[in-house]
Amino acid sequence: MELRQLAYFVAVCEELSFSRAATRCFISQSAISHQIARLERDLGVPLFERSTRSVVPTDATTRLLPLAKQMLSLESAIRAAVRASGPRIRLAANMSFATRSLSAIAGAREAHPGAEIEFVIKPFRQRIQAVADGDCDLALIRGSVDQPGLTVEKLWVEDLVIATSTAHPLAGRDDATLADLGAYPLLLPPELDQVLLHNVVRAAFADLPTGPAYGPPIPPDHTATMELINRPDAWTILYADSQTEGIAILRLTGHPLRIPVSAVIRSDIRPSPILTTLLAALHCA
Repeated sequence: MELRQLAYFVAVCEELSFSRAATRCFISQSAISHQIARLERDLGVPLFERSTRSVVPTDATTRLLPLAKQMLSLESAIRAAVRASGPRIRLAANMSFATRSLSAIAGAREAHPGAEIEFVIKPFRQRIQAVADGDCDLALIRGSVDQPGLTVEKLWVEDLVIATSTAHPLAGRDDATLADLGAYPLLLPPELDQVLLHNVVRAAFADLPTGPAYGPPIPPDHTATMELINRPDAWTILYADSQTEGIAILRLTGHPLRIPVSAVIRSDIRPSPILTTLLAALHCA
């Protein structure tokens, strides 16, 4: 059995035609028929029922096809693993960091034309784990993390904004105080999913006689902005670049809400000019 025979076999399965499979593989129809016949002899089973009008896969073909695709995929992975390539950096983040990250990546690539820099989307915990495991070289997070083997480098400070539906009683104002907002339900994801936002809220309300009136937690498969549309009496906290149609943004009087954005890297990572350039670009982006 040869890998090229498996490639021809997959082509016939997908085309259900020896002539179309031959065209796809850039060989003659007689050659692909010969190789499939050899594969059938090697395996000791027929793979196709042939007629002048159709090619019908057998039960053996149904069992073989996923394994053949897996073998061909492994061949591609082996070739990719040993293929000479330039240095590579993997940056883990989420989409809220995309604009700033892509700008920094563009700058780093300009300084290091041979570098390959990947922008990988991962949830918070997976970002941290990817760096710890060595799957990614750095991760962008809001806040900080205290984990052995990881180093946190502060990049910039990000402003948070107060958001309501445009139908909210406070929506016509330019600003609001925490006391104003305290009369309305605050919608946030569960604290387990957004510890940082909950800590920011607690710190903001610490000097007031009462805390915020929490509404029901935002479910994991819902967005804060959609919840505001459904609950025009509520408010929430968004990142500054999260503005959406139908949502009013209020400035918080006297108590700016800010959080640090940091890069997480392994403490034992080897010095890399590309990584150094990328971190510098993230500081400045």
